Amino acid sequence: MSESFQALFENSKEQQNVRVGALIMGTVVSINREKAVINVGLKSEGFIPLEQFKDAEGKLEINEGDIVEVALESIDDGLGHTLLSREKAKRIKLWQALEAAMNTKEVVTGVVTGAVKGGLTIDIGVIKAFLPGSLTDMRPVKDFSYLIGQEIEVIVIKMDDIRNNIVVSRKAVLQKANFADREALLETLEEGKEVEGIVKNLADYGAFIDLGGVDGLLHITDISWQRVSHPSEKLTVGNKIKVKVLGYDKEKMRVSLGLKQLSASPWEGISERLPIGKKVTGVVSNLTDYGAFVQVKEGVEGLVYVSEMDWTNANVRPSKIVKLGQEVDVVILDVQESKHRISLSMKQAQVNPWESFEAMHNKGDKISVTIKSITDFGLFAGLPGGIDGLIHLADISWDKQPAEELVANYSKGQELEVVILNIDAEKERISLGIKQIVRDDFTSYTALNKKGTIVKGVVSEVDTHGAVVTLAEGITSYLKASEISKERVEDATTKLAVGDEVEVIITNIGRRPRNISVSIKAKESAEEKAAMADYNKQSSEKVTGSTLGDLLKQAKE
Repeated sequence: MSESFQALFENSKEQQNVRVGALIMGTVVSINREKAVINVGLKSEGFIPLEQFKDAEGKLEINEGDIVEVALESIDDGLGHTLLSREKAKRIKLWQALEAAMNTKEVVTGVVTGAVKGGLTIDIGVIKAFLPGSLTDMRPVKDFSYLIGQEIEVIVIKMDDIRNNIVVSRKAVLQKANFADREALLETLEEGKEVEGIVKNLADYGAFIDLGGVDGLLHITDISWQRVSHPSEKLTVGNKIKVKVLGYDKEKMRVSLGLKQLSASPWEGISERLPIGKKVTGVVSNLTDYGAFVQVKEGVEGLVYVSEMDWTNANVRPSKIVKLGQEVDVVILDVQESKHRISLSMKQAQVNPWESFEAMHNKGDKISVTIKSITDFGLFAGLPGGIDGLIHLADISWDKQPAEELVANYSKGQELEVVILNIDAEKERISLGIKQIVRDDFTSYTALNKKGTIVKGVVSEVDTHGAVVTLAEGITSYLKASEISKERVEDATTKLAVGDEVEVIITNIGRRPRNISVSIKAKESAEEKAAMADYNKQSSEKVTGSTLGDLLKQAKE
């Protein structure tokens, strides 16, 4: 019997008064395939499964004769057996050690085993602890899954024996451990310095980099010279990267970092490499409501506004014209190297259909078109090159009609022949006409019979106020009652009847509206003036070769 066992045996009476759950020392009496027999000095020996004495690799940690510390579960289980537990002993021992560590704020080590709601689970030996997300780091971290599987140092801040839970803090350890390193780092930080750090958190606006006690912000615009929609496209939490210090505010403890600044800017000298007017090929890298971004060089993007995407679709959605990743030809419109901005045009890299139409057609040409749409002010007709021409209401018919009647005989998709009235390629406007296809009787008639011409006509309509006089086929004029005679005429029907042939003088020609005014009264006055003028002329000729007696005789007659 060893001295240790003898000591245990001598104190067996005291140990028999030990309460259940207490830690007691025992000797390994024997070991078989399944269990170890432990003598703790009580009336009966205790049994503990061998699994409780194996290490993580499954190797047995005890031999016969070894003294081990166990926990008393039951002095007599009813069958004369003493129930012992090695695992509970380890747990009680560890719990006591953690209580001591909590009181002294001593750092303990654990392994992160998983993520739960609000934080992480930590294995500290055989005891599980909870690490709240808010205490995981010195700054709020949304995704702390990168710590799973890692061994970390924590400080126990709360223990509840009844609920059997433990709360720990990694933040307290970091604050304590990194204070000296942080102070040293802060003394050396300066703008332009290259430093190494670990990506600890990603946000929509950038990434937080742990520089060793100090967190720096790597803004999304400083990650790459290329467009980055989210930091996760270029960075991964937990990765070690080299960055450049762009700005440092020691008082506010703010550090701004840059990753793209470690390489030369692709924008340097871009105005020389991409002069205004140059045509280049690029790839569509992003689409917005107002246009498309096209990468024209590695790390260099330009914007094609929607108005510069297509000659004929000024307000179409960009996604209807191009797709992401599509290769397109563009022309450089403007370069602002200092602001990293380039304005591009897709349509100017193509043939201008307006200029092309102007080069191939002349004013007065007759062409065939198809009606594309009908509006309140006219008809839009499709032209070669995908452009449109406008047939204004005034150029649909020579006859004056309401707008509804003018367009009533036309429909979308209808083909018709028109005359080109005007081409303005600069303003992207082409005017067309339908009425100009046919002969204009009104214009022809008024060209031959101008104002002051005496013409003949037939009364086709008459009422109190006047009469409509047809001067030629399709050409009518209006004779007011006041213009029928020098005498006052109250009712034109008393002087004229339908079918009467009259001789009138044209007093006015209206182009818009197209009408002709005539007068009998003015015609008679004109004839009298003409006769008087002729008489005066003849009289003058007679006076020249006559004697005084001839003149007196003529006057008497």
